[in-house]
Amino acid sequence: MVRILSLVFVLLLSPAVTVSASSGGMGTQNDAGGAVDVLRSPDGRLRAVAVETRTPVVVDGAFDEDVWQHTTPVSGFVQSEPRDGEPATERTEVRLAYDRQNLYIAATLFDSEPGLGVVNEIRKDFRNDQDTFEVILDPFADRRNGFVFATNREGARADQQVANEGREINASWDAVWFVRTRQSEDRWTVEMALPFRSLRFERGLQDVWGINFSRRVRRKNEVDFWSPVPRAYNLARVSLAGDLTGLPAVSPGRNLQVKPYVLARTVRPTGRGTVFDPDARLGLDVKWGVTPALTLDLTANPDFAQVEADELQVNLTQFSQFYPEKRDFFIENSGMFYVGDAARNNRVTTTPTPDEDLLLFHSRRIGLGADGTALPIYGGARLTGRAGAYELGLLSLQVQGTEQSPGNNYTVFRARRNLRPGSDIGAIFMSRQSAESGADFNRVYGVDANVRFAGTTDWNSYVIRTDTPGIDSGEYAWRTSINREGNFFHGKGGLMTVGEGFNDEMGYYRRVGARKWFLDTGIRPRPAAWQRRGVREIHPHVVWNYYTDLDGRMVGKRLHSGVTLFFNNGGYTELSWNPEFNEITAPLRLASGVAPLAPGAYSWDEWQIRVTTDPSRHVSFTFTGIAGGLWSGTQRTVMAGVTWRPTARLRVNTGVTRTSADLGLPGTDFVTAVWTTRANYSFSTNMFLDSLLQYDQDRHRFNANLRFNFIHRPLSDLFVVFNDQEITNDPTITPGRSAVVKFTRMMAF
Repeated sequence: MVRILSLVFVLLLSPAVTVSASSGGMGTQNDAGGAVDVLRSPDGRLRAVAVETRTPVVVDGAFDEDVWQHTTPVSGFVQSEPRDGEPATERTEVRLAYDRQNLYIAATLFDSEPGLGVVNEIRKDFRNDQDTFEVILDPFADRRNGFVFATNREGARADQQVANEGREINASWDAVWFVRTRQSEDRWTVEMALPFRSLRFERGLQDVWGINFSRRVRRKNEVDFWSPVPRAYNLARVSLAGDLTGLPAVSPGRNLQVKPYVLARTVRPTGRGTVFDPDARLGLDVKWGVTPALTLDLTANPDFAQVEADELQVNLTQFSQFYPEKRDFFIENSGMFYVGDAARNNRVTTTPTPDEDLLLFHSRRIGLGADGTALPIYGGARLTGRAGAYELGLLSLQVQGTEQSPGNNYTVFRARRNLRPGSDIGAIFMSRQSAESGADFNRVYGVDANVRFAGTTDWNSYVIRTDTPGIDSGEYAWRTSINREGNFFHGKGGLMTVGEGFNDEMGYYRRVGARKWFLDTGIRPRPAAWQRRGVREIHPHVVWNYYTDLDGRMVGKRLHSGVTLFFNNGGYTELSWNPEFNEITAPLRLASGVAPLAPGAYSWDEWQIRVTTDPSRHVSFTFTGIAGGLWSGTQRTVMAGVTWRPTARLRVNTGVTRTSADLGLPGTDFVTAVWTTRANYSFSTNMFLDSLLQYDQDRHRFNANLRFNFIHRPLSDLFVVFNDQEITNDPTITPGRSAVVKFTRMMAF
């Protein structure tokens, strides 16, 4: 493995391959088919020029200011979906301007059938199954990181932070920015103001920014880009963006934000009497731009009471469940700390999924107990950004001690050196240190490399070492993979090994003393005859994971072989065959009241069908049916849901995951189910009411989470949260309840 990593430096000395956004001369076709002149940078990228405005711009979507009348628009959008590379079917024009505080974007989105426009939500961070306009900015022009700002016809706001071209997409990142839209007979318009202080860049050192625009025409399931992006990718492919020029030596400002909070709550734990325990807390978050490229975040006495509850899951495996991180402090800039595989950042899988067999840094391990109980945190700091040619990330938090566990300090340091387009090498160090004993610690350190060949093929590898008192051998892990993502063919294959003494207390992983061989490949043909019948794409594919111990003996496998049909309207259906094998070394109980499975080896086959209808419709459905084996017996599993969206303000989704199984042994037949209902109502683009109701049939547990959120000014919130938990089969157990009111106010200096 060390020899393999050493080849990185040889490869990086070879001539770099630059993937231009497009090629050709000065002329192209605009959306309506006429010839227009386009600007290009010396490397062939499309170029947009921002012009200065000396009069204030009122963000109202009306384009009344003089600057918009004297600004040449960029146009010529091309399709990524459904007909890659062809001119967009609807014309889009974008103008750019700036003053000392803001970058302004004005977009005119012409529509030949305005009455058929699709708007499904007006809430913050809305879903993209509707008409949208998006922009990605890469202020450092490093062609790998960026900030995304998106809106729809009603002026809803969504923003994201993209790291390493989609290896990590942080949908919870928030910034101060402003947008308004207007609709008329044959178009809808967008006016944005993006404050420079909300972005990260180096004043005077970067006169070219990366930029791209995307438009979605949902009724046609069409996606268009200004700087062309093949359908294998999405807006996160920053290396394919164009250039933004014309900006002077603008400054991000001092970028000092102070955000205190005040919180009051009362709590009665489940089954612990009838008395409520009131509590009041104060806390503070500070964000400071130490340099234009480095940001320091400080938090004192943080509280995450407003975070949405986890969804209950049915677990029929021998492994603990994976739950994603939802706490804002840990999510922001989390891509800096990611070590792992290249993302499949196409529009089928827009959000990269972590390799749950080994996620090296899973911040959920900090400040949360094994049962999900929150542990108090004194405070912490995070430093992220750039220093010269390096990207740096430092995270340190102090968790208070409890009766069950001592206090601990958690520290993560990450450094990455960008060497050529799409390629980098890096190092990571993680430490948990007990506050009570210097001999109680866990440390993780390693190196990684990511190399891109010819724009569509990535090689990713890492080598990790752990250090824990009392463990003397096998404290290692390594992984290597090759990934190619193209319009027609995609393929990924590799090998991962985890030593028997590997111990990463800030990671998530399932096996130690094991090797994982993996393959994920398929083709995406688009026969014209099928498209005329409503099928846009056929996707035969395999996702095979094969596990052995370190001596080569099989201990597990899942061989998913399937074919997916993607429809023109955005729905899809999939049929698959999934042979599975698992070896367990301890008794395994799959449901309460069921006799446990004995240790041993188990093999079975599953057949699965999945159906999802057009998600942009007022009513849509999802269905997954699984039939076949399960461990030593058989199963019938149904995962079904229906979404009702009568207006852009209301969305209701209800679903069930139900398994009926008979493991073929006395006392091993059971039925388990989780019922979930989620409702969201938007009073406006700044006020929302969300509810999550769940019932676990096996544990007879009902959970309710109600949350009201009012954004009373940018990045300032009022939250009112109510939680309820009841054990329905035992009236003697007192229901657990809590009510929380939290007020935050962001002050910028």
